[in-house]
Amino acid sequence: MNKRIEKLEANILSNKTFLLKEYTFEYRHTDTHPSEKHLREVYDHGDGASVLLYNLIKKTVVLTRQFRLPTFLNGNTSGMSIEVCAGSLDGDTPEVCAKKEALEETGYAVNSVEKVFSVYASPATMTEIAHLFIAEYTDEMKVENGGGLDEEEEYIDVLEIEFRKAFNMIQTGEIKDARTVMLLQFLKIKDTMES
Repeated sequence: MNKRIEKLEANILSNKTFLLKEYTFEYRHTDTHPSEKHLREVYDHGDGASVLLYNLIKKTVVLTRQFRLPTFLNGNTSGMSIEVCAGSLDGDTPEVCAKKEALEETGYAVNSVEKVFSVYASPATMTEIAHLFIAEYTDEMKVENGGGLDEEEEYIDVLEIEFRKAFNMIQTGEIKDARTVMLLQFLKIKDTMES
């Protein structure tokens, strides 16, 4: 435990879909600095996994497009977001989750995933750790239509995009999802180093 944290208390604000709590605590910044009282709201969304599918021969990636209300509420007039496959772990390992989400969202049954890194999704407000993967795909791995699950009210478009175009979509603002940006940048660095 962090000895600088004292009097940590939690109050549940919402438990509808995920858990939102309000925390009060005292934090001593240094040994000579007095403790200060803080109030923070923390969203417990659970941990998740994301995977970027790529094809070395075709030089393409598979991404998804779906409506995201928060982006619409913050300036995205269509509300559509282009992203890598992603989902909550829901008790699965990150690797199992990544493969499952790839199949559900894109229809590709990837054989293996390569762990890139894990990051806190938004450390100031969320507990979520995002586990990020890449996975090589071939046309033969397309075994379903994809598009998400009806019971989860997912309506997902599957996009196969030339890698260079996808990477440029970061600069044009067509891709703004942080996980997608990180994974596309990782793939570009990996490709550069291996060339």
